Amino acid sequence: MEKEIKLDRVMKLFFRAMKGESLSVQQLAFEYNVSTRSITRDINSLKAFLADHADILGYAELEYSSTNHCYSLKMDHFLSNKELLAITKVLIGSRAFSSEELLGIIQKLKVNTTSADRIKLEQRICKEIYQYDEVGSDCHSVIDNLWKVTDCIENRNVITITYYKMNRDLVKRKIKPVSIMFSEYYFYLIGYRYETDVSNTPIYFRVDRIVDIIVHREKYVLLKEQNIDEGMLRRKSQFMWPGPTRKIRFEFSGPSVQAILDRIPTAKVTDRQADKSIIEAEVFGSGIKMFLLSQGAWVKVLAPDEFVEEMKLEIEKMQEMYK
Repeated sequence: MEKEIKLDRVMKLFFRAMKGESLSVQQLAFEYNVSTRSITRDINSLKAFLADHADILGYAELEYSSTNHCYSLKMDHFLSNKELLAITKVLIGSRAFSSEELLGIIQKLKVNTTSADRIKLEQRICKEIYQYDEVGSDCHSVIDNLWKVTDCIENRNVITITYYKMNRDLVKRKIKPVSIMFSEYYFYLIGYRYETDVSNTPIYFRVDRIVDIIVHREKYVLLKEQNIDEGMLRRKSQFMWPGPTRKIRFEFSGPSVQAILDRIPTAKVTDRQADKSIIEAEVFGSGIKMFLLSQGAWVKVLAPDEFVEEMKLEIEKMQEMYK
């Protein structure tokens, strides 16, 4: 019976350490109504266990701090304060989740760090959390939608979604889901229409606008040319708008060429002059037009000819609005 009580106590100490709690021998002895020598033996048992199972746990050690006279668990699997801060900043900056979802994710991430680091993190992000402004969403939960759609992609299930279009029309679409991607505040479902016989042009749906998903038993098969390489798509389509794949060339005279190269991963500088650079890129979709227009007079499109005409027409429309 005594051995069972000790084992139970040791296990509790281990889980408390796993949660990032600092273990004080004096306090624990008082709490469990045992001697400090018993708690010290418990901690030594834990140390031996961690050392004996390093092949499973990786680096894990109960370290003693002479500052607060406590033991704390250090593990490779714990997120460091700086890693947790970086991840949290990305999550907050994405604005993709509801406040409730964001707080839940951060709370679970904090479990994987020490109690001291948790306090530091809370101090550094409290204002951002308080001022957090999520993007507008139609669905009950972006996370639930993501998980359900991902299952359908893995199992190759045809689905019917109820979806709000940009003009706020509510429509139903039967589709073959192929991929999920994230870009600028939103998750996107990429797929092909079920009704069309053969189409190699994928369509994009914002996951937060999907209000209902019906999963059909029917499975789908993709043609070889319909398979999507997410890595390549991310390089060529930064703007999540459908459209043709094409090679473009443009002149850039703005202050930061690197910002353009970062925004368009396939972009390469082919010529540099005193006040401008010639850039070529292979892109997918019409979103590139909106991005280049956002650069104002710093950009002049040079090729292909049809893209030059598209840009001219758009600029003419803009000029008409100011007459």
